[in-house]
Amino acid sequence: MEGSFAAALSASWTVPVILALVTLQRLAELWLANRNTKALLASGGQEHGAAHYPLFVLLHGGWLVALFVSVSEEMVVSWPLIGLFLLLQLGRVRVIRTLGPYWTTRVITVPDAPLITDGPYRWVRHPNYLVVALEIPVLPLAFGLWEIAAVFTALNVALLSYRIRFEDRVLSERR
Repeated sequence: MEGSFAAALSASWTVPVILALVTLQRLAELWLANRNTKALLASGGQEHGAAHYPLFVLLHGGWLVALFVSVSEEMVVSWPLIGLFLLLQLGRVRVIRTLGPYWTTRVITVPDAPLITDGPYRWVRHPNYLVVALEIPVLPLAFGLWEIAAVFTALNVALLSYRIRFEDRVLSERR
């Protein structure tokens, strides 16, 4: 298999590159979220649920660390699942663009701000959480890491269940 296309796409370099790109994406999202959060708070916004926010940071950071630690040269990459992961990222971009300056990783409400109901919010109440719920298992499964997919999916479902109920309560008076 030496010199073949498959060998050129071996996990020894493709998986770390993919994980590095995902990490850079997450860092860019955190930068944007923090910028938007500061602007929302400066315009009279109020944060809700700050106490549970570190759990999301821990979950997503732990997910990336678990993936990096589990990388091995014997891995076979499932390119269809990588393709699905990329499609999910397009969904995330659509959510971020739809919310614009209101997109953040925290629960922030701003008096008199409109409740967004266009874009993907026409069909799904929490489209970003749907993207996250799918990507948490898809990326590890693309590398054959079903254990990471199972553990982090379970943790994510528990945390998102709480977060969605919490966020719905906070936004209920605006619906």
